[in-house]
Amino acid sequence: MNTGYVYDEIFLRHTMPGHPENHHRLEAIMQQLASTGVLERLAHIPARPATRAELERAHRPRYIETVRQMAERGGGYLDPDTYVTPDTFEVAVIAAGSTIEATSAVLNGIVRNAFALVRPPGHHALAEHGMGFCIFGNVALAALTARQVYGLERVVIVDFDVHHGNGTQALVAADPGICYISTHQFPHYPGSGAMHEIGSGVTRGNWINIPLAAGAGDRAFQLLYAGVVIPATRRFKPDLILVSAGYDAHHSDPLADLALSLAGYAWLARTLVALAEELCHGRIVFVLEGGYNLQVLAYGVLNTFYALLGDTTVVDPLGPSPRPERDIREYVAELRRLHHLDNQVQ
Repeated sequence: MNTGYVYDEIFLRHTMPGHPENHHRLEAIMQQLASTGVLERLAHIPARPATRAELERAHRPRYIETVRQMAERGGGYLDPDTYVTPDTFEVAVIAAGSTIEATSAVLNGIVRNAFALVRPPGHHALAEHGMGFCIFGNVALAALTARQVYGLERVVIVDFDVHHGNGTQALVAADPGICYISTHQFPHYPGSGAMHEIGSGVTRGNWINIPLAAGAGDRAFQLLYAGVVIPATRRFKPDLILVSAGYDAHHSDPLADLALSLAGYAWLARTLVALAEELCHGRIVFVLEGGYNLQVLAYGVLNTFYALLGDTTVVDPLGPSPRPERDIREYVAELRRLHHLDNQVQ
């Protein structure tokens, strides 16, 4: 089976000049995939709109109508960062539906794994309002569909965007079959994702938040994945892994700085693909979130596709972060104690 991807030119229509989350992001990605010959190796999964019933798995009807009506009136802002244009409602509905469609293609065995190249992004979107450039919760909707429609017992969401996915966490909070794992810069927008946010009630322990100070670096992520992310995922035994793939943790991103390199990002992608092969028959779907340095974004996605295709190629023209990396070994040990991972195989 091939690696699949979702992309449609309609995703370029939600845009605002001067805003960091604009159509040039996807243009840069598609140009890179085409120029390297990777695009022709992939299976295209058609984009489609989410149904109203699919959107309402996570979002309140009143909020859906608010976005639709705002777009019909010519646009506006859901918050100071999150714009709506006349095209936004249609595009955001298709972004949500296309993420679900990519997930369905993997679960139905049409493709082995996939990447949903969609925008606007989704991991900050809440049930009743959008924020942080996000309109609808693409990844949360895919996870809830996998659970409610396909009957999967367990889904793991790994979020390596530099910002905490407060929306995803909130939208899946009531489902004990979904585990949410996030590495993110902290304190930083949106201000959530403290280490002791671990869920409550039936989902207590299902949230694994890993807040990091600026400048963490590649080695920190490798230690965190080896000590926390991988054993926690193994313990949960997922039937599917979904990845909120934000490339804004790179040392050259203009909006944040966790000091990852492109080689570091490639390592994350290869590690997650290998984990899916080990635990859930290779079923993994990456979904585009942030990333605002266009060169980093394009190469980051390219390296992720190499990982999905099983290639060993890694492209990193920007090299490692010039900043010294932090020693986080004690922090990893603290996280392992908090999440009762000390007896897990690393």
